[in-house]
Parts: sequence; C-alpha cells; structure tokens
Amino acid sequence: MRRWGVGAGALAVVLLASGCSAQEALSLNAPEGATEQAPTIESLWFGAWVAVAVVGLITGGLILFAAVRFRRKEGDPAPKQMRYNVPLEVMYTVVPLVMILGMFFFTARDQIELTKVSDNPDNTVGVVGFRWSWAFNYVEDDVYDVGTAEVTDNPTLYLPVDESVVFELQSPDVIHSFWIPAFLMKIDVFPDRLNKFEVTPNKVGTFAGRCAELCGVDHARMLFTVKVVERPEYDRHIAELRAKGQVGSIETDRITRDGERYWESDRYLEPEGTL
Repeated sequence: MRRWGVGAGALAVVLLASGCSAQEALSLNAPEGATEQAPTIESLWFGAWVAVAVVGLITGGLILFAAVRFRRKEGDPAPKQMRYNVPLEVMYTVVPLVMILGMFFFTARDQIELTKVSDNPDNTVGVVGFRWSWAFNYVEDDVYDVGTAEVTDNPTLYLPVDESVVFELQSPDVIHSFWIPAFLMKIDVFPDRLNKFEVTPNKVGTFAGRCAELCGVDHARMLFTVKVVERPEYDRHIAELRAKGQVGSIETDRITRDGERYWESDRYLEPEGTL
C-alpha cells in the first residue's frame, strides 16, 4: 500500500507540475475548438476517455488484486477447477453491453446534432477536393478561389466570424477528406455523393486545413489555410477575388490535368497515357 501511495503521489505531482487538468490530460493534445459546435465534440471525446480510463483502472486493479491475493505459494494445492460460473458470465455479458449501449447513445445523440444542416445558413461554401488541392466556391457571393499542387500556392478559405457556414463537399476523382483540426470536424469528400456539414466559427484567427484521406502520391500537398475574420475583412477578400476575375464557381467538370478535362457525365475519364 505504501508503494501504491508513493506512485499515486508521484503521478499527482507530475500532473500538477505540468499544469495539466484532468481534461487536458485526457485530450491527447487535441486543439482548442474554434466553433460553437466544438464543446459538444470535446465533451463526447472527454467522456469517452473517462469511461475508458475507469474501465482500465478497474480491470487492471482486479488483475493485480488477483495476482497478489491469490498468488500460489510453495506447497499450495491447485485451485478448484470449474466448468462455468453463471454469475460471472452474466456479469461479463451485461456490463460490456451496458457500456456499449451507453456510449452508443451519447455518440448518436451528439452526431445527430452535429450533422444537422439548416435551410438558411449565413454562408455556403462549395468545397471541391481534387488531386492535389482544393477549390472554394463562395456561393452567395458567386466567386471562387482555387489552389494548385504546389506547396507555396495553398488556397486560403476566408470565413466571417460568428456566422454559420454550410460546407458542400464534392470530388471529381477519388475520395478525399476535408479536415480543419481547430474546428474538430472532419468529413469525407466523395466523387459520387454530396456531403454537407455546418459550423459557426467563433474565434478570429488563422487555422490549418488538410486532406485526411490517403488519396494518392501527392496527398501530403493537399494543404489549405483557413482565416476566420471580421465581416469587413471578409467582404474585402471577396472583392479582391471578384477583381481578379474569379467570378462563378469551380465545378467538378472544370477541373483538369495537363489541359484535359477528365470528369464528365458522372464517369471517371483518365487521360490516355497518364496514371
């Protein structure tokens, strides 16, 4: 018991010295959320880790208790063998079932809320993920921005702070994944289905974005930047895009490689002689 007490005290000292709260210790270095939806995700994530930690401590404690309390000494007879133990088997069945159903309930409840899309959001951004970059269509303003596969030419997505935005995601080629870590949201981008989700950024700042699906040889270059700004700065950026002539929208059939269109009529058309 003395050794256990010393170990627990040492762990507490380490946590206090590092300034870690319980939630920070179990967050696994997750970024601080930058949307109104982030607290829901953080709560679900933290709750899942608390449940896992409790199960781990109980299981480990029982294993150690049995190993110490019932350790065999020299001359002890072999323990009585049993074919089954109904109470234990019922417990081993019921307890995991209750745990799984509990986690399923909270996950389903939060997922329904997080994937809900309103009919009249403040902003709509059409996101096109293509090999090997991103295009952003600012639907209400009828302008677009598009990047290339060059690391130095990553596109920047501008969003006004404290305004809801619906992302409409599509791809002309393979499956990508639209991920802004600070938004704590990630969703796949399919060539044959339009995915949507809605968030409300509530923190001004610059955030990293990337593709989180291994989509091919230049997957690592599918980076973009997100700038959450005040409405006047957002309007200035839209005006700059319009002044550059980037009016309209980037559709999947307008994305080309080597000057050839390779997505038409909902069929994947690979230019002859290329991979």
